[in-house]
Amino acid sequence: MSSGSAGSSRPRTSSFADPSGGSSSTVNTASGPTSGAPPGGKPGGAAGPGPGGGGTSTSVGAFPGLKLGRDSSKVTTVVATPGQGPDRPQEVSYSDIKVIGNGSFGVVYQARLADSGELVAIKKVLQDKRFKNRELQIMRKLDHCNIVRLRYFFYSSGEKKDEVYLNLVLDFVPETVYRVARHFTKAKQTIPVIYVKVYMYQLFRSLAYIHSQGVCHRDIKPQNLLVDPDTAVLKLCDFGSAKQLVRGEPNVSYICSRYYRAPELIFGATDYTSNIDIWSAGCVLAELLLGQPIFPGDSGVDQLVEIIKVLGTPTREQIREMNPNYTEFKFPQIKAHPWIKVFKPRTPLEAISLCSRLLEYTPATRLSPLEACANSFFDELREPNARLPNGRDLPPLFNFSPVELSIQPGLNSNLIPPHVRSQAGSVGSVSGSTSAHSEGRMGTDRSQVTPGDGAGPIANTS
Repeated sequence: MSSGSAGSSRPRTSSFADPSGGSSSTVNTASGPTSGAPPGGKPGGAAGPGPGGGGTSTSVGAFPGLKLGRDSSKVTTVVATPGQGPDRPQEVSYSDIKVIGNGSFGVVYQARLADSGELVAIKKVLQDKRFKNRELQIMRKLDHCNIVRLRYFFYSSGEKKDEVYLNLVLDFVPETVYRVARHFTKAKQTIPVIYVKVYMYQLFRSLAYIHSQGVCHRDIKPQNLLVDPDTAVLKLCDFGSAKQLVRGEPNVSYICSRYYRAPELIFGATDYTSNIDIWSAGCVLAELLLGQPIFPGDSGVDQLVEIIKVLGTPTREQIREMNPNYTEFKFPQIKAHPWIKVFKPRTPLEAISLCSRLLEYTPATRLSPLEACANSFFDELREPNARLPNGRDLPPLFNFSPVELSIQPGLNSNLIPPHVRSQAGSVGSVSGSTSAHSEGRMGTDRSQVTPGDGAGPIANTS
């Protein structure tokens, strides 16, 4: 588990960039191109055993006692499929392998790509051959500058017979919002509001994109928000709990880390919407402003108590909107705590107001992600001379793709600042004029998942 996840109810959840927790990936290293093992080790892209020493290979990750130190510089070559686009397997080589996280679901490694020298994270998960991997399915269709990118994926053999691991080769981003916030808390400082704005804006932008693709993340929390401390670029990660929500199809309610769990989930709703992510994002915003979780429940029931202490007892109608089965349940009548008193005296009023619009009992009345982006709390980011505290330019915030501009077109004039609009010539060309700032990753809709990325139908149990 990731550090600081006391509020988590799911032992599997963790950020792959967090050394104290992660997801899993088998890495097979070899002595280099001259090793006797063929690239990828086994037919069909499954990597064979990897390093030991002189010319032999062993599967690092398959043997828990294996030390990585001496062999981390060995070059590994696997046959991997690009994360986006056609299924065209290719050889991918990497080195400098080290474990950066683990959990009940596996291991996460950091490695360096041989061809570009770029760092990547390799997340290894045990593959159930009866089903396609939902995380892989979802990540292959997502393409956005605020979502961690799936560069490649490949399969590798486990220690046991017929044990197969899926390895996801992902962008490596050095920090998390959780660790950045903890740094300021330990120093008894408040995180600068400009960082709160930059991080939260990018989170809402990522949510607008995935929700437009029908995907609900279902585990938004500070540990799953990767950030580059120099550029302040944020990338949403860990889609291990994500699901394409379909109206009328039930979903499990025991999802999402506890502190960030929407009240409808606590009420056991199975027909929830992507608005559960909005509640979680509101909890993250409140936590950054407070310096601690806003609803630190010790259990599911206690979580509801913490929420009621702030929002007051939900009305019968609000309960019906969350889960109609609970309308007759008798709750203690508690008045709402004024939002202004929930936060410290110098907290910006716009931030408090935004929190109140996100942390609503009724899911449908919560702001949409793009409505949140257009909120006045983020107006400072739309100023032409806005800068980070280190003097750098803000990260790309207005490089909207056609997909993003089509979500709520009525908001586009609010979302795109006049100085950006004048540079672009017109709203319709904003995505093209700023594409250079997003490294070409403009949120393309890849809604069709190509065959061959799993072993069967997606499990529909959650």
